Amino acid sequence: MKIHQLSVEDALGSLGTPPNGLSSAEARHRLREHGPNRVEKIARTPAGLRLLREFVQFFSVILWVAAALAFVAEWSAPGQGMARIGYALIGVILVSGIFSFWQEYRVEQTLNALQQLLPQQVNLLRGGAVARLSVEQLVPGDLLLLEQGDIVPADCRLIEAFSLRVSNAVVTGEAMPQARDAGPSEAADLIRSRNILLAGTSLVSGQGKAVVFATGARTEFGKIAHLAQTADDVVSPLRRQLAYLSRLIAALSIGIGLVFFAIGAVIDVPFWQDFIFSIGIIVAMVPEGLLPTLTLALVLAAQRLARRNVLIRHLGSVETLGSATVICTDKTGTLTENRMRAQELLLGRERYETAVFANRPELGQHFHRFFEAAHLCHDLKETEANGSRVYLGDPMEAALVEMAGTAIAEFPAMRRVDDIPFDTDRMRHSVVYDTADGPVLYCKGAPEAVLPLCRQILDEGRSVPLDAALRDTIIGAQEAMAEKGLRILAFAMRKPAVDGVGEALEQDLVFLGLVGLEDPPRREVPEAVRKCRDAGIKVIMITGDHPHTAVAIAREIGLVRSQHPAVVSGEQVRNLSEPELDEVLRRPEVIFARVAADQKMRIVEGLRKSGQVVAVTGDGVNDAPALKAAHIGIAMGIAGTDVARAAADMVLLDDNFASIVNGVEEGRAVFQNIRKFLTYVLVHNVAELVPFLAFALLGVPLALTPIQALAIDMGTDSLTALGLGVEEAHPQAMRQPPRSQHQRLMSLPLALRAYLFLGIIEAAAAMAAFFFVLEGAGWRYGQSVAPGDPVYLAATTACLNAIIVMQIVNVFLCRSSVRSVFATGIFNNRLILWGVVLEFVLLVAIDYTSWGNFVLGTAAPPGALWLFIVPFAVGMLVLEELRKWLVRRTLDPAPGPAPLRRAA
Repeated sequence: MKIHQLSVEDALGSLGTPPNGLSSAEARHRLREHGPNRVEKIARTPAGLRLLREFVQFFSVILWVAAALAFVAEWSAPGQGMARIGYALIGVILVSGIFSFWQEYRVEQTLNALQQLLPQQVNLLRGGAVARLSVEQLVPGDLLLLEQGDIVPADCRLIEAFSLRVSNAVVTGEAMPQARDAGPSEAADLIRSRNILLAGTSLVSGQGKAVVFATGARTEFGKIAHLAQTADDVVSPLRRQLAYLSRLIAALSIGIGLVFFAIGAVIDVPFWQDFIFSIGIIVAMVPEGLLPTLTLALVLAAQRLARRNVLIRHLGSVETLGSATVICTDKTGTLTENRMRAQELLLGRERYETAVFANRPELGQHFHRFFEAAHLCHDLKETEANGSRVYLGDPMEAALVEMAGTAIAEFPAMRRVDDIPFDTDRMRHSVVYDTADGPVLYCKGAPEAVLPLCRQILDEGRSVPLDAALRDTIIGAQEAMAEKGLRILAFAMRKPAVDGVGEALEQDLVFLGLVGLEDPPRREVPEAVRKCRDAGIKVIMITGDHPHTAVAIAREIGLVRSQHPAVVSGEQVRNLSEPELDEVLRRPEVIFARVAADQKMRIVEGLRKSGQVVAVTGDGVNDAPALKAAHIGIAMGIAGTDVARAAADMVLLDDNFASIVNGVEEGRAVFQNIRKFLTYVLVHNVAELVPFLAFALLGVPLALTPIQALAIDMGTDSLTALGLGVEEAHPQAMRQPPRSQHQRLMSLPLALRAYLFLGIIEAAAAMAAFFFVLEGAGWRYGQSVAPGDPVYLAATTACLNAIIVMQIVNVFLCRSSVRSVFATGIFNNRLILWGVVLEFVLLVAIDYTSWGNFVLGTAAPPGALWLFIVPFAVGMLVLEELRKWLVRRTLDPAPGPAPLRRAA
């Protein structure tokens, strides 16, 4: 037999535990045998190695190769400036890697600062004496002494229990406290047994003595924690997209470089010159600024979300949340306030809102017996916090005491002389107090458990027989409250016989009234649910609570609008086949209630298999596997356990569902912003590539040197690109369906616009500026120029200047692929404006300072160049505005309300 099915004596005997506890010597022996009572963490990758991994991502490897080739070129042909390119590329890798690592390391430290779940010390019996020891010293067979407010440090079997109730929320997900006693249990499932306390759960009332039978990783807590730590990480959509983009850019860059290296060999270009030229093409084609810009954009997005109570543990999670198609959310504390409140009363024959008693003390006195019962029938402890009275224990009982205190300011002090504790079979709790009128019993419980015991009802201050008509009135009121999603309790009283004992006292009761309690939804949640619906995101409630409660809350927040939503219990989930579960998950409105950890995991996996991008919330240890299995796990920062937070990708610092929706909006903006600065970067890549093509194919001097190309990527364009990366979400972003998982960061329309439209215009301006200076100095086609010739240096500077000026215009064009630059605005992104200022400052430094001339091989161009560039910049603006106008006409072919379209 299992330990929960044994008697107290047999349970102690099976563990070799004497009635006065283990001796110190035996405890030391068992500690050596079983090890410390802690969940050993899986050996984590050292921080140094994790930092190194940031430098060997695929995109970084491309830059390492380019840097190595640059150093080889410098060694073979000194004086070409290739070493500076190599050092700059290494700087790019280091900056982006350190930023990414630091963000995640900083979040880890924040999480480590949150409170520990398990208690640090515990009271127990050792050798007949009470000792207070570290929880790590607990061993199987130890006798624990537990009381209200304690967190259970190990799995244990009760051997004594006094009015004991436990909250299993962190392990099983059940919000309501459960009664526990020391008697043998016939339950097949140890977790559901009435005499078992699980590690990580907490006592909300009563006292008890329990014998430990499992510690550390052998506890239910430890098993789930181990499962969460060993589960495979889910690759985020953004990581997959970046890997694809990196491979594509690498293939294009290396492919073009090799082609032109071969062309150089055919036309007898000297090997090292040809080699340097090919490296220049690779440098021009690879957007070196993309990686640090992306990392910084994600860091800034994570910081913005932190200000909105969302802590991002992994940077890619920002964008992943934006692509979510399904959010699986808990109820208690996430959709609701996790604060019970008395909402409605039935007193006598009349129903009242509890609020009316706040300003009518005479009405409270009229129903004095009811409020006295609510005030006395509980197991709370009273304390002071910040000058206010605080009740420790069951939130429902605290709500009842607060309700009574609102109706009646002062209750006389009375002594409790008996207690008949609540259990799930009786469904009621009774107390006996010694009052001025003699011993009085007060009873509270489920109406179906209390009402049959009542023979009278207190009506208009006197007891009258409880006839069938009055019973129908009470039942009708109960049903009306239930339809509102209220949890209903009945109160009754009796002046018991002095010689009455136990349940014999709970007879011939006088019915006092009903109270309907609610855990109210958070005020922001209905609007957040509406936003999800508009955004095409399906919200599924997965809770450990009763189905009726779940459905009522779902209706109140707008999650359920139909008459017959799919309501599925955890047991049904366990028995469903894969096709049946898939069919349930396809239902437009579905709620899962009484769900255990493995069942929640199965729901998440079913959604993933059906092609959904899944976000899952959770707070308990039982939620950790599902958090790990989801595309994005969302843990609670206040009510969440350390295990849940460690398994999650992001943490809600306020435990609020509305904060998730804020994260979705931010994530959608991130994806669009990445596409914006990707377009911006690719445009100047074309302008950098064309000079190399012209040099190879047309025999003209090289208009832009590799170091100058790198200066654009890593210098002049850095802040403006970052400005595009932090654009606010499009006003219509949350009215669009989630993007398809097959939608690429670099789509065909994006590539055509960047490479063959804006890029060609910018390249034309750059080459024109180069020839403007060169021909102005008397150069003619076919003539060679020396690399150090001041005219040639001024001409390459003109090419560089033209690209920078065109990029200043381009940054405003790239804020949207559809909307006019005048609609998106000029002055509403301060980072872009500062980026433009930086570009002008760097232009002056590049052209007119000696150190700028030395580092980049530049010389001051003629003043007429600036007037020459202006028409190209204006032309680029006009042509792009014309293209956008044509696109808008295509999207809106007829007059009338504009259809929703994907934000740009």
